[in-house]
Amino acid sequence: MSVIKRLNRRQFLSLTGRTGGALVLASAMPMAITVNANAAGAVENEQTGSTDLGVFVSIDEDGEVEIVCHRMEMGQGILTSTPQIIAEELCADWNKVTAVLGEANTAYGDQNTGGSASIRHHFEHTRRMGAVARDMLEQAAAQQWGVAKSDVKAENHVVMNRNNGKKIGFAELATAAATLPVPDADTVSLKSMEDFSIVGKDVQLQGLENIVRAKAVYAQDIQLPDMLIASIERPPVVGGKVKSFDASEAKKVTGVIDVLPLKDRGFPVVVNPKSGIAVVATNTWAALEGRKKLKIEWDDGEHQSHDSQAYKADLVSKVNTKAKTVRAVGDVYQHEFNPERTLEATYTVPYHHHMSMETPAATAHVQKDRTVVWSGTQAPQWGKRLVLAELGLDEEKDQDKVEFNTTLMGGAFGRKSKNDFTLEAVELSQMTGKPVKVVWSREDDVKHGFYHSVAANYMKAELTDDNRSDYWIQRVACPPIGWIFDDKAKVQSDNLLSLGFGDVPFTAKNMAFETQEVSTHVRTGWVRSVGNINNHFALGSFVDELADKAGIPTRVMWMNLFGEDRLFNPREEGFEGYSHYGQTVDNENQGYILDIARFKAVLNRVVEEANAEEALPDGQAWGISVAYSFNSYAAAATKVEVKDNTVTPLEMHTAIDCGLVITPDRVKSQMEGAMIMGLSMTLESEITVKDGKIVQNNFYDYPVSRIDKVPPMFVHIVNSSEAPGGVGEPGLPPILPSITNAIYHASGVRVRDLPVNKTLKV
Repeated sequence: MSVIKRLNRRQFLSLTGRTGGALVLASAMPMAITVNANAAGAVENEQTGSTDLGVFVSIDEDGEVEIVCHRMEMGQGILTSTPQIIAEELCADWNKVTAVLGEANTAYGDQNTGGSASIRHHFEHTRRMGAVARDMLEQAAAQQWGVAKSDVKAENHVVMNRNNGKKIGFAELATAAATLPVPDADTVSLKSMEDFSIVGKDVQLQGLENIVRAKAVYAQDIQLPDMLIASIERPPVVGGKVKSFDASEAKKVTGVIDVLPLKDRGFPVVVNPKSGIAVVATNTWAALEGRKKLKIEWDDGEHQSHDSQAYKADLVSKVNTKAKTVRAVGDVYQHEFNPERTLEATYTVPYHHHMSMETPAATAHVQKDRTVVWSGTQAPQWGKRLVLAELGLDEEKDQDKVEFNTTLMGGAFGRKSKNDFTLEAVELSQMTGKPVKVVWSREDDVKHGFYHSVAANYMKAELTDDNRSDYWIQRVACPPIGWIFDDKAKVQSDNLLSLGFGDVPFTAKNMAFETQEVSTHVRTGWVRSVGNINNHFALGSFVDELADKAGIPTRVMWMNLFGEDRLFNPREEGFEGYSHYGQTVDNENQGYILDIARFKAVLNRVVEEANAEEALPDGQAWGISVAYSFNSYAAAATKVEVKDNTVTPLEMHTAIDCGLVITPDRVKSQMEGAMIMGLSMTLESEITVKDGKIVQNNFYDYPVSRIDKVPPMFVHIVNSSEAPGGVGEPGLPPILPSITNAIYHASGVRVRDLPVNKTLKV
């Protein structure tokens, strides 16, 4: 059920802080996605009913349309795409549409911007928001002309009389439309997709001019009168505490105002600050210089012996033994594997970090009766709840005592859904009585993040005579993200095991999917595409290895394993806990469906566009892979050269079927970003831990692929009328195995342990 409400100016001002127009509408989002921790410490995307208002549309007397976007902008383009959907159904002139970010407010429904969910979860309802506004404008025009509503039609910011061709602009109709009853959103007509003129087209990006002219406001840009800047020395080991500190030299630095210890937080770590010692100063330079002069003795606590190399070796040992069943088909353990036809392999990936260009930052001003926050966060409502709790305020009664402002983010990838940096600013402002901006250096970002889990994946399969497989085993061992919410958690949740692991859509008659219990020693978190990173690196590599063993092209092996075109439902094929990225539809059974034909089509598309089965000179080769994630299908083809033990990427292609495309340019940009990120992760990026401490510091020892190492990139978008899927994350999973597969076919060197630079030069 879709609910659209009309608001007056006062209500609009109260809810959004904006003045509003003649016609103001707000939507009640039918479903909200909330982040919860269950008893096992697993983080779930839980669908809950909601009557909260989500997106606001205002049309003023001049005909200008303002859309308050409830999702956060981190470069992915949601500040353009959501308004684009509304403007399409509204039949608005895009040049008269302005979009702004909403602050943290329960009035906006679900604001947590992650899981590539902003369009795929809200597309239908967002369409109806624009359609209701259009319907009311058409009603107003029909009344003014004294004709039936069927005799009028909105188009390009005017309503036309079908009988005589006369037109009335939205500006002239907005006030009259505001007096009309709001129609039932579920009954208003929606445009045929064939008639779309805005959706599916590249449009001027909202806010682009401000970005180009350096007028856009990011979290690092906030400036307030009497504001202090804080730089924090945090415990190098998770759970560590300050034993003692000497700030005498730090306080001698010109500009340093004070040196303040933050309170200890303990376990579970949740998304709280790590505590530490803060240097507050009148400027950033002084805060950083003063911090260098601190003398601190740490109590490193229980995780000080963690060593990532030894830990990974332990994961490899665990994953090579029978484990807890996630999904089972038939009984693979009653079979005696034929060693001549059997392949088994173990694949490992290291800890990874987000490395967004803008490091975390937040500003807070805690006053007697009101607190104001500015934060570049993906989860503003979650952040606001944390701030309320930090201040000892009631989450329901004291909402108005905290104003939580959002800013643009210079990249995020999951890191900025955790509001530890926001709480640091609140704690320090409360201590100093002044506005405080907490600025993270790049070194802070690298050493104190929430990391993609180090992981080991084991694969085993026996080939049939016709080069398929009827006996298949795969296992995964990695620290669960749920540990940050429950430090007793040992296994991944079904939600995380749904990410490219338990949902493998092959037709083997006997399959076992298993996971092991493990300990956790660093803050784990969501990194772009989450478990799909390691799960699809293993799957994509293993299929390539099976093809090599069978002596057939990799594409043919994928097709053999997929079997006949069909709709695949993991819940009906042994994985009852499959969550399908929080996606639901009216028919629940259909809500968990994967389409094998779409898998095949996107793989065929990338192979054909890249000519990835062409004959190449010695030392050069293509590698391919395909993956399903976040309700989209993506494939990758990478060509490399290996000469003198040095890998040189020559060309990269991706293809994506994400259903109906809203903004093609943003899809292309996201896929290009995925290629660069995947190239970095595969070839040279790695977080290591020694004595519980993160070893890396900056880009020089956690490198991101630079322009001289990035080959020509090509993106191929499948035209589709299917429901929109995700875009931000699906491009990444097939990239990693496409690169290592290419390396093998070019050199004969099979890389199963990332990054590649531990085996070859890059």
